[in-house]
Amino acid sequence: MSVKTTPSAHIGIVGGGQLGRMLVQAAARFGCSCTILDPDPDCPAGQIAADQIVGSCHDDTQLRRLAAACDLITYEHEDINSKTLGQLAAEGHTIYPEPHILAIIQDKLSQKQYLQQHHIPTAPFIALDQPNQQACDNFGYPLVQKARRGGYDGRGVQIMHSAADFVHYLPVPSLLEACVPIQKELAVMVARGQDGHSIAYPPVEMHFHPEHNLLDLLLAPADIPADTATAARDLALQVVNTLQGVGIFGIELFLNTQGQLLVNEIAPRTHNSGHHTLDAHITDQFEQQLRAILGLPLGSTDALSPAAMINLLGANNYRGIPTVCGLDTALKQPGVCYHWYAKKETRPQRKMGHITILNTNLTKARTMATRIREQLQIQGNTHGRL
Repeated sequence: MSVKTTPSAHIGIVGGGQLGRMLVQAAARFGCSCTILDPDPDCPAGQIAADQIVGSCHDDTQLRRLAAACDLITYEHEDINSKTLGQLAAEGHTIYPEPHILAIIQDKLSQKQYLQQHHIPTAPFIALDQPNQQACDNFGYPLVQKARRGGYDGRGVQIMHSAADFVHYLPVPSLLEACVPIQKELAVMVARGQDGHSIAYPPVEMHFHPEHNLLDLLLAPADIPADTATAARDLALQVVNTLQGVGIFGIELFLNTQGQLLVNEIAPRTHNSGHHTLDAHITDQFEQQLRAILGLPLGSTDALSPAAMINLLGANNYRGIPTVCGLDTALKQPGVCYHWYAKKETRPQRKMGHITILNTNLTKARTMATRIREQLQIQGNTHGRL
């Protein structure tokens, strides 16, 4: 059953970054209004939302203010107070995805344990409460150390190729995961409605920056055999249907060198790997999130065009008020779709926007994306090493 027939639904969004901003934009198309909870009074989502509560996403009082003001709550990142959200849900407030699912996913160790308990293939791992070299040596190299909480956009992840790399360890509760030989990194966006109906987008292929571990280039659809694409969608659907969550979920997958699919991580929200859907699919991931949490029928996930997507990152050695250099050259090229996140400050490797290139030939789209990435630079008004 829907929470309230649109256009009157008032949606609370925990977090005010670019994902929240794009959700607000989608909500406006549906005639819904949004209130944001975020500590930054000039956050990207808050700039265009109907209202903002300025406060921490961990603050019990502010979360309760948000719940009291809205018909339902959703969130744009996992670093929030799931305990309070769980109490609010028990008191009758509508929160999607459900807080108990958030609690599983926001702790990377409990997330991996959940996958293991439900016989969903994932890379071998062990818990690491306190980092020590002997545990790493015993586990075996190469390995990935992942912080249990708070990691995103390459943060909270440390790759160790040998014992010599232990000096770079993360001094936080974490887990160790085997570095499996990877053929490709894939992602599948899955939406699940209140009626239990779920639907998956076609798998995309992700290429990451080797140094910063950030998504560098996305190709849609992934260049994989049809049976592998079907298996990837089936596995992603299995994960979400096992969780029985309502909303949209980003499922990151490894395709190893033996052709086996492994679940890497789950995001209980819209995801960087789904940004191309804004331009390349009938229903984008943000509208799909709204449809799911409002109890509306899910939209078509059919693609309108092959696409390549690049993140627009702050240039190294620049901070401050952003300037996009080379944008005019990029926008002269056909099929270029530009999305700016309206962040007031740039810094090295900060996500400031993204560009999607549509082309019936995916190879041409990829070539254009690579060229545009070289042409564009996001500078700030402060230059130099800080």
